[in-house]
Amino acid sequence: MKKILIILSLLVYINSFGQISFGNPEKINDDWKFILQDNPDYKSLVLDVSDWETVDVPYDWSIKGQLDSTLASCTGYLPGGIGWFRKTIEIPLDKSKEKVYLYFEGVYNRSEVFVNGESIGARPNGYMSFAFDATPYVKFGEENTIAVRVDHSQSADSRWYPGSGIYRNVWLVYSNPVHIKQWGVFAYPEITENQGILNLEVSIDNETDTSAEVEIVNRLVNSQGKIVASGSNNIEVLPNESNKIQTSLAVSDPQLWDLTHPNLYQLETVVLREGKEIDRNTTQTGFRTFTFDPNKGFALNGEFMKMKGVCLHHDLGVLGSAFYPEVWRSRLQTLKEIGVNAIRTSHNPQAPEFYGLCDEIGLLVLNEAYDEWEFPKRKWLKGWNVGKPGYEGSYDIFADWSEKDLEDLVRRDRNHLSVFAWSIGNEVDYPNDPYSHPVLDGGGDTGFTQAVYGGFKKDAPKAERLGGISKRLVSAVKKHDNSRPTTAGLAGVTMSNATDYPGALDITGYNYTENRYTQDHEKYPNRVIFGSETRHDYDAWLAVKNNDYIFGQFLWTGMDYLGESREWPSRGFYSGLIDFMGRIKPMGYLRQSLWAKEPMIYIGTHKASEKSGNEYYSDDWSNWNYNKDELIKVVCYTNTAKAKLVLNGKEVGQVQNYNEETGYMSWNVPFQPGKLEAIGLDENNKEQSRCVINTSDQPHALELKQVGQEITKGGEVAQIKIQVVDKNGILVDKAKNEIKCTITGPGELLGMEAGNNSDMGDYTDNVQQVYHGELVTYIKAKKDSGAIKIRFTSPGLQPVEKIVNLN
Repeated sequence: MKKILIILSLLVYINSFGQISFGNPEKINDDWKFILQDNPDYKSLVLDVSDWETVDVPYDWSIKGQLDSTLASCTGYLPGGIGWFRKTIEIPLDKSKEKVYLYFEGVYNRSEVFVNGESIGARPNGYMSFAFDATPYVKFGEENTIAVRVDHSQSADSRWYPGSGIYRNVWLVYSNPVHIKQWGVFAYPEITENQGILNLEVSIDNETDTSAEVEIVNRLVNSQGKIVASGSNNIEVLPNESNKIQTSLAVSDPQLWDLTHPNLYQLETVVLREGKEIDRNTTQTGFRTFTFDPNKGFALNGEFMKMKGVCLHHDLGVLGSAFYPEVWRSRLQTLKEIGVNAIRTSHNPQAPEFYGLCDEIGLLVLNEAYDEWEFPKRKWLKGWNVGKPGYEGSYDIFADWSEKDLEDLVRRDRNHLSVFAWSIGNEVDYPNDPYSHPVLDGGGDTGFTQAVYGGFKKDAPKAERLGGISKRLVSAVKKHDNSRPTTAGLAGVTMSNATDYPGALDITGYNYTENRYTQDHEKYPNRVIFGSETRHDYDAWLAVKNNDYIFGQFLWTGMDYLGESREWPSRGFYSGLIDFMGRIKPMGYLRQSLWAKEPMIYIGTHKASEKSGNEYYSDDWSNWNYNKDELIKVVCYTNTAKAKLVLNGKEVGQVQNYNEETGYMSWNVPFQPGKLEAIGLDENNKEQSRCVINTSDQPHALELKQVGQEITKGGEVAQIKIQVVDKNGILVDKAKNEIKCTITGPGELLGMEAGNNSDMGDYTDNVQQVYHGELVTYIKAKKDSGAIKIRFTSPGLQPVEKIVNLN
């Protein structure tokens, strides 16, 4: 048996302050009581919850349910329901002169919060962060009960998997009655020659009955911890009102934030009253400029470039929608390794920490708010685009909440350097789903040769409504941020062009309509156009690469995701560059060959008799196990000038030059067992990169590989990859062994994920079948000290274990 022993010291865990921007936040994620039932008595101050489950948030109850073919395919054949969370906390008596808030980063959905049996507020949108003032309901010096009702009874309310529950962080916030407003610090940079100007707005709330005169001190600190600029302002805030200052800080020769060197600064904002500090906030910021030009595209800090983007949903396979920053960090770093430089949050806001990760890693972000406006879209229930759809959704809250939700999104995320635009909607103009227009009948100068989706439907909502709604939403964005453009993903561009909708936007996203690029660029010369959602096809990339006026594309998708499932068995949508477990797929290596700068090469294989044609959705994994002399097609993705293929030390086929017409190259090779190598060469035949695959023997043992974060007492999630290998240590790609994970000591198994979209087994237990010879386990330390022993076994294979001592 292999055994790995690691001794870890206790790391100091630093709170991220939840982005609320004021007061003293304390994360209260641990030891909530949960029940998947509904009863009005569950809000009561006194209640016996001894038989409720004890859980830590983030917590997504849907992912822990059983996949069921009778449930909706749109949300991944997983359940919704109504659940309650309860937690008891003591509020110290010495806090009685302070304000007390509860801040939730995300609860899906239609939630209501109670303190000591009294409702303190509700928030129907499951993706928005929100805070409630709990002060009037708190008993100081006593224990207080928090109860949260979460109503996801409309389980098929989304076109993809949304999850259910308190799936992001929760914070208890103490503050002075005079404090910085929620999300009340706004820093936006400008650059003039060799000087950086950080424009600042700081808003103060005065929740007392007397006027408050305060001094606001701002200090800008660079990455070396040096204060590079500072200033102070005095203002008066009237009783029970708000006031704000507008000022700026200047920095000579600032270190710019870009994709290669994401340089960051810290803005320290301190509020003083009569010389005493009453509040403070730290904002991550920096210096960069965005330029959008209808003819030249997009420039970062004056350098024009292409956005090589991907669309991302918010689930993590077996982890569901629960947000774990360590896992997301590794996923984003993998995407950047592929060559991705931009993310579209499809089609809803992500967790606050997500944007901080993009700031740190150096990824641009298109921040999107809505997939649905005032009318419902089709939700497929028995497979993607088949059968009779359902119409549950969030449309019923749009009239009352759309501007409030959008304004909160902008205020929460506007300090992130990575965010380059605000998207007010995705495919709300999909023809006849729900809007319609006479242009859909075709004919005349419409550009259509046949009716689209049944032609104009006079009883459907009129597409002209899109213009007024878009203007209202754009106005809500501009109210809080004029430094970035607004946009949307248009699915029915021709129909929308007959309305005021595109004209309300600063930049215009085209979903799957590359055929409109040239004619619309000519017809609307001032329109900035990009591919907001595109297929993986090589031609779709060339439409961006070969046209300066198209600044980028966002592939559907960067990662496989749950929901929008095909007919059973199918957990989700299999269009990602990386799969559910974070592994790069063959499509990802193809994209790396098109997008990455560092030399790379990849080879995948399939039987020459079985598959040919379009390689862009290929599942050609690096497998070299076939029958002797069987003709095998070897597909090669590389960004080098040439490539050659070597089998068991002998060159096979001819050296091939990079194929600009197809973006890939291939050889047909009679199979011989052994080692197959692809070698990428430069123009002078010097080796630049190499990919090696070997014929494997029978499964022999399990092998363990740590991915990213180790197991610590800080609460981080560790990812441990388990591979099935032969007696020579070679990965057995075709292995289908079941792996069992057993943990003793203060450790918790959050899930096991192999990335198999058609495996509809039980994901809630500690046994999982490998896919392509491997899987990943997610493990989190509990609060106790001691040794965690993690053992992986499989019948007939040598086991492996890992021991972690938490001191």
